[in-house]
Amino acid sequence: MKKLLPVILVLLGLGGGLFAGQMLRAPSEEGEQANLAMTGAGHGEEEPHAAPEGDPLEPAPAPAPEDGWEYNKLDKQFIIPVMGETRVRALIVMSISLETEPGLDTQIATREPKLRDAFLRVLFEHERSGGFSGVFTDPRTLSDLRISLRKVARNIIGPGVNDVLVTDILRQDM
Repeated sequence: MKKLLPVILVLLGLGGGLFAGQMLRAPSEEGEQANLAMTGAGHGEEEPHAAPEGDPLEPAPAPAPEDGWEYNKLDKQFIIPVMGETRVRALIVMSISLETEPGLDTQIATREPKLRDAFLRVLFEHERSGGFSGVFTDPRTLSDLRISLRKVARNIIGPGVNDVLVTDILRQDM
């Protein structure tokens, strides 16, 4: 048993490292592609490229005022611990709402437990990558977080989710 435990810990560490590397690599590649598309770099063009139609990471264009979006606030706040070396250094408290096509409120309510679980996974990964350390309200950092949350919301609810809105965010240092 004493010889088996270190092997198990090494395998768990390796698996966790591979998972974290995969999660951190994907947004940076998309960010580079978005930067190239916006600046026209490498294409010799002056005008920025438009996002491809139906891009799951971009909010849909705003509808005419008579159509409007619905805003569905998730009932409970999200609480994310910010870990230090050996203990919790701070707590992040967030309120999140979804901007959706009209008529999805029942679907969101029935799938809220699954949605909250997926959001917590994204939020914990964001914390582990240092997203809630330092200036955690930096627009680029929050934009990356919103993109990840939007992608997860669209996977669970469907393409009717236009955007994920962080309506409140608070950091309480311990």
